[in-house]
Amino acid sequence: MAHITLVLPFALPLPEFAPDLVRAMNTPALSSLLSRTSHVTRARVAESTHALPHETWLARALGLGAEGRLDVAVAAMRGFGLDPEGGTWYIVSPGHIQIARTHLTMADTRQVPLSDDDSRALFAAAADLCEDIGHALRYGDAHTWFLRADDWTGFETASPDTVVNMDLTDFMPKGQPALAYRRLQNEVQMAWHAHPVNAARETRRLPVVNAFWVWGAGSTAPAPGQPLASVAVPGWLGALGEQRPGSLDRLDGLLATDRTLVVGTLAESAQASDWGVWLQEMAQLETTLFAPLLAAVKAGRVGKLHLVLSSREGLLEATTSAMAQRKFWRSPSLDLLK
Repeated sequence: MAHITLVLPFALPLPEFAPDLVRAMNTPALSSLLSRTSHVTRARVAESTHALPHETWLARALGLGAEGRLDVAVAAMRGFGLDPEGGTWYIVSPGHIQIARTHLTMADTRQVPLSDDDSRALFAAAADLCEDIGHALRYGDAHTWFLRADDWTGFETASPDTVVNMDLTDFMPKGQPALAYRRLQNEVQMAWHAHPVNAARETRRLPVVNAFWVWGAGSTAPAPGQPLASVAVPGWLGALGEQRPGSLDRLDGLLATDRTLVVGTLAESAQASDWGVWLQEMAQLETTLFAPLLAAVKAGRVGKLHLVLSSREGLLEATTSAMAQRKFWRSPSLDLLK
């Protein structure tokens, strides 16, 4: 019997929306999974955190960070087949910064489509500037690059998903290397401002790539533990696992052995506060994920199912099993989501 940990970022509605959203949900399998449990814990996260709850949970579970840090760069590099060469590396996320009325915000990278060709062209321009000041830049995928900066110690940064749609003033990188980072950012921004890729993107009415975000410093990576698989997650997170299926169509294969499964299909709608789409995606997960999981638990094919659900503000963990599902006196309910 397999032991499965399912991580669902943004499956917890924000408290102010939760009552209405829960009433609108039609997810009986999820209701059973959350009601007939053997263990439940809930935690709230301080507003000053520089990583989202599911990110810190995964980093801790994978041995890639503690106390809110995400030391994921080197492990992600190896997932992309890159050699970290014993250095200290940061993840570089190219993106779009926009000017609000009183502050700057960063767009969700999921809403900034970036082809491999466009990304590699922008990467080449940035790599030259990085090499000029002694920092190597390596390419992982269109949204995931890596910067070597062995001398950037004490650099406090936040994950890109943490800063999406937030006032960037509260999250700008801090520490002694911050000035060097801002100088490099300015140089790259100037090179990208007149770049043919961005001119073409403007013509196609796509967001220009006008900035990059540096985060996730790491210099070592532990040996892999329980296998990790992921669906619809950012490139850096997918690179930490050994499987990245394009969909949940072959869920039975993922449930055959002990593993952690991260499903990120709710992230874009939750980040955009598009709760109508979020409800539609929850309904789809009921069919493709929750109902098959419940059946596998009841049949004993999954011996223990550990659910990790998160929002920007908190984390819910619940454990169920075939024995727990026999607690018929517990009526199926989504009250834990409130």
